[in-house]
Amino acid sequence: MDYIQVSTTTESREDAGRIAAALVERGLAGCVQVIGPIASTYRWQGKIETATEWLCLIKTSKDAYDRVEKSIRELHPYEVPEIIAVPLTQGSRNYLAWLGEQILP
Repeated sequence: MDYIQVSTTTESREDAGRIAAALVERGLAGCVQVIGPIASTYRWQGKIETATEWLCLIKTSKDAYDRVEKSIRELHPYEVPEIIAVPLTQGSRNYLAWLGEQILP
């Protein structure tokens, strides 16, 4: 199985926690780490913005990505949430085996 780490940011710890819990409860992620607060600088509607956000690092499988993205969009308060994924090219064999057991087909 191919594994990925999906990231998204939210405006509050509560939103991040709600997304994290839902993804794990739905069997779409083995683990979601919430990190923050972080400072984000970005361009939105032609202006440079700075915001305090919370980062979710979501461990899942490549096969589950579409369901993860759909769930994040459903739960996320942002009009255009960051949802990006990077492949996990290596990892502890035991951890990856555990991760695979957590994700529902």
